[in-house]
Amino acid sequence: MTSSVVAVWSHRSVLRLLVQRDLTVKYQQSILGYFWSLIEPLAMGLIYWFVFGVLYHEHAGPDHGPSYAMFVISGIFPWMWVNSAIGEATGALTGQSRLITTMKVPREVFPIGRVVGRFAEYLAGLPILVVAAIIFNAPFSWYLLSLPLAVLLQVTLLVGLALLLASTNVLLRDVERFMRLAQRMLFYAAPIIYPLSRIKNADMPEWVKMAYQANPLVGIFQLHHAAWYPDEFPSAGLLATSATGCLIVLLFGWWIFRQLEPKVLKEL
Repeated sequence: MTSSVVAVWSHRSVLRLLVQRDLTVKYQQSILGYFWSLIEPLAMGLIYWFVFGVLYHEHAGPDHGPSYAMFVISGIFPWMWVNSAIGEATGALTGQSRLITTMKVPREVFPIGRVVGRFAEYLAGLPILVVAAIIFNAPFSWYLLSLPLAVLLQVTLLVGLALLLASTNVLLRDVERFMRLAQRMLFYAAPIIYPLSRIKNADMPEWVKMAYQANPLVGIFQLHHAAWYPDEFPSAGLLATSATGCLIVLLFGWWIFRQLEPKVLKEL
């Protein structure tokens, strides 16, 4: 695995070209171009704000801090990165079979490229978060440092998932169909549009709450929210659980990819 990581790093220029190509192809016939990467999460945020913030009178948290709309936006933007990266990385190998079998580069760069490409779209949305924070009077404090940590954990998790899903999907095409359902479940299985306190205070068995918090996405999204809602900063235990889970997924996903690579190339 170490040699594989070194190989990917030595071909980082190829990775950059793949990302540039994917972004160019994605927006080349679009009038608004990359602005679509901003419009979609904003539209989703508006819908969830209207349903839960207006119709059900949801607020940001127990202290009635910044608007619930800011809470939704700060969760939706990183979720779009997760959702798009998982969806595109799952078919990263099957959709580029001719390129993969002819280019002499580490095959890991293809699913990793999808993660990096969606990360670029997430970066493009950061100015929107800043503008929203100004509009809704969200605090600008040292808790903003939780964003780089959230991004680091999210990259670790998504790279592991991308390698795992891309390789297994070549041999078992049901993976892609299953992930469409799983992505919908993951959206509601993490504190994206609701605060984690709702789960902690819910009338449910303790083992269910523990299983819920074992999801690495829980700690990641808590960090995203904590940048604007300091009370949402995850506990040391939750942060350690999330970091450990992300690292396990990365190591397992990379190991599976290396084990299945000969069969994958034969299938392609």
